[in-house]
Amino acid sequence: MENTTSERRYDIDWLRVIAIALLLVYHIAIIFQPWAMFFGFIRSNEHLVNLWKPMTMLNVWRIPLLFYVSGMGVYFAMRKRNIKSLLLERARRIGLPYIFGILAIVPLHVIVFQDYYGQALVYSPHQGHLWFLGNLVVYISILFPLFFHLLKKGESKFKMALHRLMQSPLGPVSVSIFFVLEVLIVKPQIFALYSQTLHGYAHGFLAFFFGFLFVYIGQTFWSTMLKWKWLYLGLAFSMYLIRLGFFASDSPLYLMAIESNFWIFALFGLAYRYLNKPSATLNYLSKAVYPVYIIHMFVLYFGASIILPLALPIFLKFVLIVTFTLVTCLLIYEFVLKRLRFLSIPFGINWSPKARVSAQEKTLAGKGNM
Repeated sequence: MENTTSERRYDIDWLRVIAIALLLVYHIAIIFQPWAMFFGFIRSNEHLVNLWKPMTMLNVWRIPLLFYVSGMGVYFAMRKRNIKSLLLERARRIGLPYIFGILAIVPLHVIVFQDYYGQALVYSPHQGHLWFLGNLVVYISILFPLFFHLLKKGESKFKMALHRLMQSPLGPVSVSIFFVLEVLIVKPQIFALYSQTLHGYAHGFLAFFFGFLFVYIGQTFWSTMLKWKWLYLGLAFSMYLIRLGFFASDSPLYLMAIESNFWIFALFGLAYRYLNKPSATLNYLSKAVYPVYIIHMFVLYFGASIILPLALPIFLKFVLIVTFTLVTCLLIYEFVLKRLRFLSIPFGINWSPKARVSAQEKTLAGKGNM
């Protein structure tokens, strides 16, 4: 089979897009839960409690998946850059949007919240949902010397041992030992509470590290994912049903750590089988997903403040807020963020002058032929 360490991995790009899309839906679902304000969300006066059941399936793997994928992305970035250029590129793509978001983006949705509940409007810089970027800055800063060392060593004994380990379906599953140890040591009160917690830092660190390692291993890992994807999916779904039926969605922490990885390994295998191919849709969405992630909370809160007071069925309100958030975020990306070059850095957009000139030339040529 082809060498997956040197080609463009469209399946990984798709997983990032899907994870961010699910994040938007997950955040909107919180609005319709009775405890929404406890986490600083606008709350609907009517509740969709049953909506939370599928969300409990997502919440054990949606954030770890993003950290896995981020670690994989760092591997591909490092193959094209030296230490200096990698750190500068990560600072521009992650560090600056993180700082800008704290100062200029998160305060916007805080103000919408304050206005909705008739509170005094107070400028409040905060990392909010951008905590994820802050974690990535820490992980990259700690791990890049080790990552460069591994790449420099090439086909080392360590890499050969990982090849042999990953030939078995139990090989990938064995990394769950580290995730189990993490929850047993840290003992988080809520497994899915990753934001600004020691559990979130530690769990994300492990996922980021192993995401890099899995791509570093190469084709052996992906062949195992491909071959055993349905087994991993069946085990993940079985563990979810047990968690839902016997533990009211909160099974022992060590079981949720294992379930989380089963879901993620199943997604790796399914995406590698069905999504590892180029498409115009993916090309667009993979560029849009990062700025959409940065602005989505402000758009979500704004949409909720408009739609929730309407005299409409509650589920229709949920659908409308989801639609409003997705469409508005993409419109802002397309007609504002993409077209204003000075916003490229704070929103992590790769602005290419050559590409922009080429697009303009094609447009002009098309008009000339009309």
